[in-house]
Amino acid sequence: MYFKIFRTTSTIVLAGVLLANTSFAFTLKKEDWKPKDTTNLVSQFYKENESCLKCHGERIYEYVNESQGTTIRHSMSIERFINRDAFYSSNHKTFKCTDCHSEEYMKFPHAGELRMEQMYSCIDCHGNDPKYSQFHFEEIEAEYQQSTHFQMEKDGFTCWKCHNPHSYQISIRNTENLKKTIAYDNAICLNCHSDFDRFQLLSDREEINILKKHDWLPNQTAHFQSVRCIECHTNSNDSLLVSHLIMPKDSAVRRCNECHSQNSILMASLYKFQSKEKRKDGFVNGILLNESYVIGANRNEYLNSFSLIIFVLVLGIIGIHIFFRTVHKVKPKKK
Repeated sequence: MYFKIFRTTSTIVLAGVLLANTSFAFTLKKEDWKPKDTTNLVSQFYKENESCLKCHGERIYEYVNESQGTTIRHSMSIERFINRDAFYSSNHKTFKCTDCHSEEYMKFPHAGELRMEQMYSCIDCHGNDPKYSQFHFEEIEAEYQQSTHFQMEKDGFTCWKCHNPHSYQISIRNTENLKKTIAYDNAICLNCHSDFDRFQLLSDREEINILKKHDWLPNQTAHFQSVRCIECHTNSNDSLLVSHLIMPKDSAVRRCNECHSQNSILMASLYKFQSKEKRKDGFVNGILLNESYVIGANRNEYLNSFSLIIFVLVLGIIGIHIFFRTVHKVKPKKK
């Protein structure tokens, strides 16, 4: 009889656990992302910029050789090509070309010495300007000067190697599609680190196989799609949108619990400026669930407590069962 009671109680408990897990599974489901409506920007300097883009905005451009009276056609170097759509979607979309480049470029053919023109850096425009004080460009510059990238400045490394002034967009502050932002930011790193031709412009090192270098990382695809390179390769800074202190490879994050724990570093980097409403329902680091489930970082307080109660109840039932079996031993039948 007692065994039947125990079996019935156990069945009810297991059914409750399954029901609880099902309800939490539905809680984790997120709505499909829907893009906002956007409109194309019409720059007030569109006509002035076309003086440059009629050549630099075309894969094939042509000009008239007045001394010979012939039309010459050339292919535009990829390093000199400016995609109009990318430029007018970038952070600098309201600029005219000569805001950054010499007015002498308006003359054609361009003077050869213009190639030696000193290029502006980010801090030249954004530094010590109250308008941009909230972004802490001075602190970004200080971090950059401590990074491994700064050590290559003598070889030609500049801000523009990562932040192309003609196409760069900041999206982490206002993104509604974090996966897209992760892919965009990682592409900036891979632009050099997975393109050996570009990499050789700054380093004499042998070609790097990114996948092989990260062969210690389990489930590479999921990690590369869910976090940015800089989550592991920078030293996080609470006051900056994005850390610019690129660390040496030996200092990169390699321990799983750096992300897969309640004190996940992702909360201080990738998810720091998320504006989405944090999930409640007892989840630790609940905002992570808007995009993915991170084992160890997304524990649920209610589920933890519920599991503990179930565990104690099961132990209690087993104890009661043992007690009654011991007290009321079945006496052997007399022959």
